[in-house]
This record gives sequence, structure tokens and C-alpha cells, in this order.
Amino acid sequence: MAVQPEGTPIWADAMFGDVEGAKTFYGDVLGWTFGEASTEFGNYTQAYANGKAVAAVVPPMPGQEGQSQWCLYFASPDAAATAARIRENGGQVLMEPMQVGDFGSMCLASDPTGVVFGVWQPGTHEGFEAPMEQPGAYCWAEVFTREPEKSDAFFSAVFPYTAQQMEDDDIDFRIFNLEGNPVLGRMKMTDEFPPEVPHYINVYFGVANCDDAVARATKLGGVLRFGPIDSPFGRFAAISDPQGANFSVIDTTTTVGEMPTLSDVS
Repeated sequence: MAVQPEGTPIWADAMFGDVEGAKTFYGDVLGWTFGEASTEFGNYTQAYANGKAVAAVVPPMPGQEGQSQWCLYFASPDAAATAARIRENGGQVLMEPMQVGDFGSMCLASDPTGVVFGVWQPGTHEGFEAPMEQPGAYCWAEVFTREPEKSDAFFSAVFPYTAQQMEDDDIDFRIFNLEGNPVLGRMKMTDEFPPEVPHYINVYFGVANCDDAVARATKLGGVLRFGPIDSPFGRFAAISDPQGANFSVIDTTTTVGEMPTLSDVS
């Protein structure tokens, strides 16, 4: 696999108090299969779509039990250098850069508004294996924050992003690009979000049929938060899984409407 440019979303994982329950849920909703738990690394368990690695689930470490949530990792050639830039730009390093066997190096951090994310410096584990267009694979992510100015300045300083703003009076939405390709969105949270909902990164996984995925998710105890709705990017819906982790599903083959107008941000 080619080396991913710095700042590319490269991996996603989530901690679940009930790992077997998470495997059942995501196995049915996204068609994932799961490898053997790695006891050496806290029973970290990789998920696969058609035999290609797409994500991982892991039980919480003692003392870290809490709300389940997906964590998106961004590629870095030097996790320690990225951690330094995170601090320099008002973010927090929640877990110092650490070597994970020969798989790579990681750290966990948050932006100045509290958005938690990871940094991954690949070793033998190069990140997502499944192509974005494959059902079950990671295909997109968006930073949800009530303080977009802070998040925008932070992510553009930590990673070599250029930015474009959607020209829409009703939605404050920005796209971050790497080498001319969109890699991350940023959505301003409106008053429709309850105040107790923290700032977070919403991860999208591809599905063959959005409505079918939503039906399977709700049947298994997931909660539909938004949609399904058509868009120029695909038909998508936002869901909370039975353990409270938020994510979205999208069928990128079903598109409706014109692509939005974007203006470059200097």
C-alpha cells in the first residue's frame, strides 16, 4: 500500500464494554467479520469487509470505561512531531506517542474544542485496506463542533490541509483537502444538538443500501438520529449503536441533486 499523505484518515477503532455485542451489531449492519483478539494488545480485534481490514473494536482498559465512541486516526510520518504541533496549536495530547509493537506508533489527542482523534505513524499496519467504495469500508468523516473557527484553525495548522467553505446560508460546512482531494469535513453543530452532546468526529461507513442498513441497526437496538436522506454525495443516515457510539452509513451510489458550490479559504 502506498504511503498515505500526512493528515489522511488512516484508521478507526472504538472501545466497547460489550465487545461481543459490538461484533454482533456491526457484523449484521455492515457485514463485518472479525479476526482473533490480540491478547498482547488488550484484546484488540480487527474487523474486515470481504477480507480487507476496515476498523477495530477493543474492550476498555481498566479505569477507562465510559461512553463508547469511534476514534478516527490521521496518518503521520512522525507521531512525536505531530503531537508537538497539536500542543503548539492549542490542542491536548491525551496519550503520549507510543510504539505498538512493529505495527506502528500512535497518540491520542483533542482539538481546542474537545474533538478527540488519534494519530497513526504506520509500521507493518498501514491502516485501512478496503477501498472506500466497498460496502463496509470507511469512506468519510466530519468534525462536529460548536466552535468551528477554533477547529478550522487547529486542523489546518496541525496537518497540511487546504480548505473550502460550502456556500450555503443554512449550513456552516467546510471541507479539508490534501493534494487536491477532499479528506475531511467540518460541520458546525446547531441548536438541534442537545447541549450534552460533546464535540466529536462522525465516521461514515459505506453500505450497499442505506435503508436496509438502518432497518438492521434499529432492529438490533441502534437509534436512528438523522435520515435516511438523499444528497449529492449519497443517501445517508446517522445512527447511535446500542452502546452509544455514533456513526453514519452512506450509499454513495445513490446520489440526488447538484454538488454544492465551494469557495477556497485563504
